Amino acid sequence: MRLKFIGTGNAAGMPAYGCDCPACIRAKNIIEHRRGPCSAALMVDDQTLLLDAGSLQLPERFPAGSFSRVLLTHYHMDHVQGLFPIRWGVGDIIPVHGPDDKNGCDDLFKHPGILDFSDTLTAFEQRQFDKLIVTPLPLNHSKLCLGYAFEHGGKRLAYLTDTVGLPEQTEQFLQDWSPDVMILDCSMPPQARIPKNHNDLTMAIEVHERIAPKTTYLTHISHSLDNWLSNNIGALPQAVCVATDGLIIDLGK
Repeated sequence: MRLKFIGTGNAAGMPAYGCDCPACIRAKNIIEHRRGPCSAALMVDDQTLLLDAGSLQLPERFPAGSFSRVLLTHYHMDHVQGLFPIRWGVGDIIPVHGPDDKNGCDDLFKHPGILDFSDTLTAFEQRQFDKLIVTPLPLNHSKLCLGYAFEHGGKRLAYLTDTVGLPEQTEQFLQDWSPDVMILDCSMPPQARIPKNHNDLTMAIEVHERIAPKTTYLTHISHSLDNWLSNNIGALPQAVCVATDGLIIDLGK
């Protein structure tokens, strides 16, 4: 089981439009420091699943037939906008699984094209795609949102974005389940007040300490957090890393 980060940025991306902060200037000049919309590809055996679809380059990066299905965390535009051109394509129907949000996003449900949104997911209702076991987990966000617990070959990975803290049931599940790797929302540097919709670094570290995975990778990152990290080298616990676009995590077979 391997996970590749397609994008690790928040809705503004990196560089943010019109911004000349140090992080955005660096991202303009060095491609490796850019951050696209938060999403990932999970590769298991001979199948690839897309986790969210915010990248507008999805049709170029994933030609027809190169992924088996899409798992959406929620229907905010920065997590689904890459589906808009794909739906008008030709070929096999592509299953798109996600929370049972009747509003969806724009007219995707009304005009799905080659996308099939009929199979919605329910929190804590375990599903299996070939040998991959998937458990949807409720998250704290402004729109109905799911995280995912993936298990394959004895390896466990939790993908948790977008959220601020974790609901009690989700946290209890993860403590009992004990993931090897946790991918966790962390949009902002430490804040004076409890943030809304997304973790700041303080909350993310607290979640990491309570769940205690072997490694936590932070994602959904803003330019303000990148600037803070540049000015606070060594501030992260040893088992907490900052994800970058294109990074691949290999959990083995």
